[in-house]
Amino acid sequence: MKFVVTEKQTPNGILLVVTDADILGKKYEEGKKQLDLENKFYHGHEKSQAEVLDLFQQAYILHLTGIGAVGLALKEGLIGKKNIIVVKGIPHVEILLG
Repeated sequence: MKFVVTEKQTPNGILLVVTDADILGKKYEEGKKQLDLENKFYHGHEKSQAEVLDLFQQAYILHLTGIGAVGLALKEGLIGKKNIIVVKGIPHVEILLG
């Protein structure tokens, strides 16, 4: 699976945005919840799973969208299923690693 990754510098460290490549460029809405993956906030460079896992180590905040991206956080023990928001079947989570 390929991921699209962008790093954004914050006063406290790196905000790492990781999105499954196959869902980028679409908008998902369900009730009051929305994931606007057309927004350039989500656009970046394509990375492999191994590259993403390496970047997790450098991040202060993780912003993950998609089955693959959120699945990596689950597999790494960074979140539990109760932490995941789902919009039109697309999982999303934000993690403060501090």
